[in-house]
Amino acid sequence: MPFPMNNLDLGLLRTLVTVEKTNTFSGAATILFKTQSAVSQQMQRLESQIGYPLFEKRGRHRELTVQGKQLAMYARRLLAINDEVLRTLGQQQVEGHIRFGATFDVADTILPIVLTHIARHAPKVKLDIQVERSPALMDLLASGEIDMTISTREAPGLNGFVVRTSPTVWICAADFPFSRGTILPLILADEPSIFRQLALTALAQSQTQWRINYLAPSLAGIKAAVRAGLGVTARSVEFLGPDMRVLAESEGLPALPLMTYRLLTRKDTINPLVLHIFEMLRAQFENTV
Repeated sequence: MPFPMNNLDLGLLRTLVTVEKTNTFSGAATILFKTQSAVSQQMQRLESQIGYPLFEKRGRHRELTVQGKQLAMYARRLLAINDEVLRTLGQQQVEGHIRFGATFDVADTILPIVLTHIARHAPKVKLDIQVERSPALMDLLASGEIDMTISTREAPGLNGFVVRTSPTVWICAADFPFSRGTILPLILADEPSIFRQLALTALAQSQTQWRINYLAPSLAGIKAAVRAGLGVTARSVEFLGPDMRVLAESEGLPALPLMTYRLLTRKDTINPLVLHIFEMLRAQFENTV
């Protein structure tokens, strides 16, 4: 059967290799920071390109077909060449200094993934990292004190793309004694805070009784209060630690909207290095949500 397309999509091949490595769509989704449905859709597109089924059901699991295993073998070789070319050209051409910002809640999750990609493909680029709350980062970006940032905010004068979309949930200490119908003790950031706004809006639209039990000016203060069992906070799942748990809707709390994290830079940026790194990251992350 002839190929429907002349060129294979390396992004789809990378997803296939990751599925083979993890042996599940959900495992690949976690590593690639995609939803499981996005992984499934990519594999359907790849099957359409190839003209053969790549997976077959074995009980409750999916396994690679003979053609799928052959394609995964070639994909590993193609990706190795692709990555080697990018590393080689990057080492020769891309060097300089980038001032990078990120919010506290992604400093241990999204930020390392982004920095690893920069280090792998542009190893001569030096990075200054500034971790702040989103409002402060937006001010630093507007004043030119940083070149790009990961933030939950948007603004007309900025270019950006989505790095990750994460569920926003109600979080408390693992041993926090919460009973449905009791007054909800809230742990919130002081103003301005998008999570504070989301929490209070959701509660105002529900029948839940609540009180603000603790206000904190920083994420470190919020984490300390949660771990001390002082109450419940609304944050994205990036905030979760092993000593915390999520309170579900079944426990009487209102649903919260998804939180979108974007990589942002100014529209008037003319620094070629900043533009190169921004577009390099866009190519890596824009289609993985």
